[in-house]
Amino acid sequence: MLTTGPRGTKDILPDTSGFWQYVEKKAREVCNLFGYREIRTPIFEHTELFLRGIGETTDIVEKEMYTFSDRGGRSITLRPENTAAVVRAFLEHKLYADTPPAKLFYIGPMFRYDRPQAGRYRQFHQFGIEAIGAKGPAIDAEIIILATQFLRSLGLNELVLQLNSVGCPECRPKYRSVLQEFLRDKLSNLCKDCQSRFDRNPMRILDCKQAECTSLTQGAPQMVDCLCDECNQHFTQLKTLLTAGNIEFKLNPRLVRGLDYYTKTAFEIQYAPLGSQSAVCGGGRYDGLIAECGGQPTPGIGFAIGMERVLLALEKQNLLPDVMNQYDVFVIPLGEKAQAAAFKVLCDLRKSGYIADMDFMDRSLKAQMKLANKFSAQYAVIIGDDEVATNSAVLKNMQTGEQQQINFDELLKKLDTEVNG
Repeated sequence: MLTTGPRGTKDILPDTSGFWQYVEKKAREVCNLFGYREIRTPIFEHTELFLRGIGETTDIVEKEMYTFSDRGGRSITLRPENTAAVVRAFLEHKLYADTPPAKLFYIGPMFRYDRPQAGRYRQFHQFGIEAIGAKGPAIDAEIIILATQFLRSLGLNELVLQLNSVGCPECRPKYRSVLQEFLRDKLSNLCKDCQSRFDRNPMRILDCKQAECTSLTQGAPQMVDCLCDECNQHFTQLKTLLTAGNIEFKLNPRLVRGLDYYTKTAFEIQYAPLGSQSAVCGGGRYDGLIAECGGQPTPGIGFAIGMERVLLALEKQNLLPDVMNQYDVFVIPLGEKAQAAAFKVLCDLRKSGYIADMDFMDRSLKAQMKLANKFSAQYAVIIGDDEVATNSAVLKNMQTGEQQQINFDELLKKLDTEVNG
């Protein structure tokens, strides 16, 4: 039906868009505090970017991408995440020439063909951070603290930070071998997806949400036991820095995240009141991604926060603010002759910075006063035939009910006195 949106999409209507603006404003405020600047990338990219960047063994690439051929025969994909796109922009526009690290943030829609559920859609929105160019654990700690500070600024305090290290190309082969050895006699009982991952990327088996696979991988070897000296030192220092920043965390050796580009630090922030689908933020370090996309080896780290998940959490905890539009003035014309005079007053009010509106439906005085109350207008300016004849208007205080006749030329000055003292 043309009157129904595609499955997995959701209209953001005027009565809820204010909530989105509130959350986005908080995101921009915290990014400003930490020195991160906004970047806006295209909604679609060349498919190869995500094949190389995200990894061909991930669920996103194998099952969830919206991919199509354009009229030139090029394979195009609606972005399923934004880190690869930010890295592409970083390289294309030579942002590496600026003083590193490049500290960037984005807010925008992503697209994945997934099963819609509470707070999860096929078109969804993310607020994300990317810090490119710094390899030490201090930048890891900074962005984790940024994410935590953002969520807490919204009133979400029951946060659990899950933390792990997924190693690097030097130490991961050792872990791959011991993990495969552990899984070998269980392989036939794993789901088909995990069976296909056994040779390609066995670590992804630990991320499987199938109950049988989760049970079979209990007691699996832990990556932290196979870390090289550099990764071990990085992880140890990160934990020290988070403790110094008063950030509590839980070590989760099964946390590998769903993207192949992660190295060393991997983390997830959960909000317990959301129940089984409690993750609101996830991220990690991707020191090999820039080289994979064609640049010089450059370290990077980032996170993404699901906006729908955050708004669902705020709604469940009654933390959404009152964002009803409140008018300063509602102009009420009575009769055809008053229309032009009322419209001029409305234009003058808006030019002077007042939030103002008027009736465009020729409603009665009673109906227009109801509208003024509905929009929580502080004042009503009433103009009828008598007022037009005397070049004046009735100014009514909607809180006290007090009203007075004011000449058009004095109306703005009177309002300035009433509103601004």
